[in-house]
Amino acid sequence: MRTIFNKALLEIAEKDPRIHMVLADIGYGEIEGFAKAFPERYYNCGVMEQHMTGVACGIAMEGNVAVTYSIANFPTLRCLEQIRNDVCYHNANVKIVNIGGGVSYGPLGVSHHSTEDIAILRALPNMVVVVPCDNFEAEAATHAIFEDYEGPVFYRCGYKNEKDIHHVDNYKQLNFQLGKAITVEEGDDCTIIFCGPIGFEAQKAVLAAREKGINCRLISMHTIKPIDREAIVKAAKETGKIITVEEHNLSGGLGSAVAEVLADEGCLNVKMKRMALPDVNVHEVGSQQWLREYYHLTAPFIEEEICNICK
Repeated sequence: MRTIFNKALLEIAEKDPRIHMVLADIGYGEIEGFAKAFPERYYNCGVMEQHMTGVACGIAMEGNVAVTYSIANFPTLRCLEQIRNDVCYHNANVKIVNIGGGVSYGPLGVSHHSTEDIAILRALPNMVVVVPCDNFEAEAATHAIFEDYEGPVFYRCGYKNEKDIHHVDNYKQLNFQLGKAITVEEGDDCTIIFCGPIGFEAQKAVLAAREKGINCRLISMHTIKPIDREAIVKAAKETGKIITVEEHNLSGGLGSAVAEVLADEGCLNVKMKRMALPDVNVHEVGSQQWLREYYHLTAPFIEEEICNICK
């Protein structure tokens, strides 16, 4: 997904001279295309994420579009104060790109996990939070955040080798819109709402449950803020059961956002289950897939919850 993002960014920047890229000495192997094509719009601030964010805000305040780009929690939590006070307070046109959301960098340990970012970033005024699930959504979301929205965006990207969930020829067929969820599979027995590449596990679970006669609706909630309230309420009324799946801490993420909508809209008779990382520091070391299995976020565990909630 990061390759798709960088390719799309380069294409957009060729048409829009306002776009500048600001890094904190990271991203090599992916960003050379931008650096070579637009050296006057490329800045490496060194290992100083706070400074990177301040520079990006200054660039944006001069009428440009700034992209900050780093891995895991470095472009978000390490410079949270600058994002809050500089970017969001001024509603600056800064796109904050996180490569490797969740436990993509699992072997590097908790310092390189990005498991609280959705909760924290969605709490900031003016911030849009986007979490694409596959290559098609990644490309569509890249175009949307630059072409359709002026203001702060947090773009939570996968790391590499993510499997596609959508069966389309190109991203334009998705009719991707910020704040509008995408229904991947239809069904009336239960609704699975997911965000990010973990959706591939959810899709496998939905297809397995279908073999048992349980028809689940599968929704990609690629925009956590503003969230698609209409899609959530519709799912609650039509299926009566909702399971959320995310590679994020249980507190404050997608599941919490969905629960907030259900409470606000009076949908309190809905059965709901949140599947996420528990409220702990993920101190175990292993691959992303191993950690997903360890914390019961793979297809067999999701299928089991589908069967439980549909009893």
